[in-house]
Order: sequence, then C-alpha cells, then structure tokens
Amino acid sequence: MADNRCPILKKCGGCQYIGRNYKETLDIKLKNMRKLLGEFGKVEDIMGMENPYHYRNKVNVAFKRKKNGEILAGTYEEGTHNVLSNPDGGCFIEDKKAYAIIETIKKLIPSFKITIHNEDTGYGLLRHVMVRTAHTTDQVMVVLVTASPVFPSKNNFSKALVKAHPEITTIVQNINMKDTSMVLGDRNQVMYGKGYIDDVLYGKKFRISPNSFYQINSLQTEKLYGKAIEYAGLTGEEVILDAYCGIGTIGITASDRAKEVIGVELNKDAVKDAINNARLNSCKNVRFYNNDAGKFMIDMAVKGEKKVDVVFMDPPRSGSTKEFMSSVIKLSPKKIVYISCGPDTLLRDLRYITKNSDYKVEKMIACDMFCWTEHCEMVVLLSRNG
Repeated sequence: MADNRCPILKKCGGCQYIGRNYKETLDIKLKNMRKLLGEFGKVEDIMGMENPYHYRNKVNVAFKRKKNGEILAGTYEEGTHNVLSNPDGGCFIEDKKAYAIIETIKKLIPSFKITIHNEDTGYGLLRHVMVRTAHTTDQVMVVLVTASPVFPSKNNFSKALVKAHPEITTIVQNINMKDTSMVLGDRNQVMYGKGYIDDVLYGKKFRISPNSFYQINSLQTEKLYGKAIEYAGLTGEEVILDAYCGIGTIGITASDRAKEVIGVELNKDAVKDAINNARLNSCKNVRFYNNDAGKFMIDMAVKGEKKVDVVFMDPPRSGSTKEFMSSVIKLSPKKIVYISCGPDTLLRDLRYITKNSDYKVEKMIACDMFCWTEHCEMVVLLSRNG
C-alpha cells in the first residue's frame, strides 16, 4: 500500500484507486484499454505522471454550517448533497493552494457574518467556492458563488482574503439564484483583479474566466495534445478542423504546425474565449465559428470550397453522435484524431466510423489524465485508406 490512504475514500467515491501503488493503477488502466479496444490493434503504453498528486487546477467546494456553528467545506458524499469535510492537509488530488485558501474562507465567514446557503429552505448567501490555479503562471482565481447579487462588505472581505493569500490575482462573485445542481450561474461580478487568469499550455497563452472550460490536469494535457499533434503528422501545409473546439486549446496549440485552423463550437461563450485566445497568441491562421460542428462540416462538404486534411475531435464523455460522425466521413479528411475521455463511447464511435467508411485505426495511446480514478483518456489516429 502507498502512503496515500484517504480517510473519506469510501464516502467520497472520487478516487477509486487511492491507497494503491501508482504503477499498479497505470497497469490496470492500460490492461483495461487493451482489452476494450483490442479489436482495433494495440494500445501504446500509458502516459503517466511523475508526481500524480495535487494535479487538479480547479477545486469546487460546498459549505455547510453544523448545528454547533462549525462550518464544513468540502465535496459531496457520493450520491448525496451531504458535505464531507476535506481531510487534514486537503484532498490528495486537489491543488494545495486552493485548500489553504478555502480554509481561510471558512475562518472569515463568521467574522463577516456570511450566511451559508441552505438548499432545502433557499435561505443563505454562500453556495460554493471555486478556486482555479494556473500551473505555469501561478495565477490564482477565487470564485464566490452566491444565491444573491447582494454581498455585504464584499470589498472588505476581498481585502482580508488577499491579505492572507497575496498569491490570489483575482476574486469574482458568481451569482446563481436558480434551484439547480449546477455550481455556476451566468452572471459574474469582479470583486478584485481582472476577473480572469492566464495560463500557458504547450507554449500558448490561454485566458481562463470563471465559466471557461479548461482541462483540470495541465501537465497531462500537454502530453495529451502533444501526442494528438504528433499523430496528425503535421507538415505546415494542412488545413485542420478542430471540432468541439471549446476555448480553442487544441487548434491554437497546433496552429504553428498547420496552414490553417478552423474551430467550431456550439457554446457561444466558449467561442468568445477562443477568439480572445487566438488574439492573445497572434494566431493569424485560426478562425473560430459558433455553429453545430456536424452541420458546419456537411455545409463545407457540399460547397467543396475547402479541403480539410485533419479533423481533431474531442467530444464529451458521452461520445459523438452518428450525425456528427457521418459529417466527418462526408467531409473526408485524410486523418481523424479522436481524443476521448470516455473509452466505452470511444469503442462505439470507432466501430461506427470503421464500419461506415474506409477509415481504419492506425494508432492508439492511453493517458492518465485523472490519476487515482478509474477514468482514462485515449488518443486515436484514424486514416483513410487510399
């Protein structure tokens, strides 16, 4: 047994493999991926971490005030909304700075008479706190999620928090007045700093705002994207389509090695972030579009105005859709690079693509993005015969 036994493991359920030897967890994941995807060839050795602890750059905590006045801050017990207090020293996979900041917020709550939101009664101000840390720049964002836009003494609260933690570069109040399980609402009010942080990934700068999607393990993301770009075999002459592009991380990362990058994303806020990120990096060969990627590709194929050489697809855990994959097949790029966070749906999608086209799987590799959990990321290269 490794010296990483978590006292709330059985209640939390987040890290199924904590307490084992890390090498053993990698072996289990690789074995599982090879068994699952064996019909398409051999999965290359898994990309693990040298230090698989405290890698999560985004930490969300809920709060609860006990009858004796004690304030708990931590994750929810698996399958419930019962708040579990983090173990002493913090969670094994969450950023240490975030833990220290949250502990300070717990101490400030009584002195500022901040009420804790009660889901049953709807009473109380503070719902959640989210801390985002930038691995490369060391910038830190604190997001205070409240059930009301009215935050008494918020300026003094911000000053007290920054005094205790000078590493904080911005504090944002996020307003979520809805009866929902979603952590963040749509409205943000900057309390301190610029309202965003910047991080560097694969030599490119990315601006992260409270609602931005950004991979939670920066070190492994660099390995993941690096392998995806390597699989694409870019020479500088290719036109790339980055489907499910989000804030543009893959497309912008690959832009130096391509002739042109086209990013497509349905979430309009993510597209705004992507456009800003392209400007930040002076990427003149990148264009982002707010559209359904499947419809966008069909339109491209029908018009025949531009030939796409490589499609990067990074769908959610639920995988892609038949409509989307049919669109990729119709567009007929030379290569498809599929980045997956859901191996079961990846298997389903690979079967669909290979059975309904002349694409075949060329390479596959596993990546341990979520250490100590059962989850495993995959990068797959599909090439068109002929």
